Amino acid sequence: MSTQTVPSTPELRFLAATARIHTAGLVEIREGAGEMPPLHVHRDEDEGYYVVDGELTLYQPGVEVTLAAGDFFLARRGIEHTYRVGDRPATWLMTGDGGFDRFVAAVAALPAPEPATLAVVAAECGIDLLGPPGALPGAEG
Repeated sequence: MSTQTVPSTPELRFLAATARIHTAGLVEIREGAGEMPPLHVHRDEDEGYYVVDGELTLYQPGVEVTLAAGDFFLARRGIEHTYRVGDRPATWLMTGDGGFDRFVAAVAALPAPEPATLAVVAAECGIDLLGPPGALPGAEG
């Protein structure tokens, strides 16, 4: 039986994080303590979080779950969500059907990702940005 290694991308700068795309649908993310992406929803894919090191707290409407190394959580498509990195940097693997890794690559290629540009690139990858970093699901604006 032979095994085949799929080369991953070099480390990419992805907003406040670093990312490595291992294959379509599998992205490794490393982000600093307290970091939080914009509130968003994936239209076309579920998004899995497998924590390798550190902690992440994931937020969905009525749900708050803290994940540590070895924990997994599936954020279902169509449900708004975000996360916050714990009190030290964290590393995790993101799984999906290919939209998120395309978003990572597109954002990493931008010279200076402005919010309006991010929203357009995200929409092209099946992701709707719903609020700025720090916004939680279900919170009134």
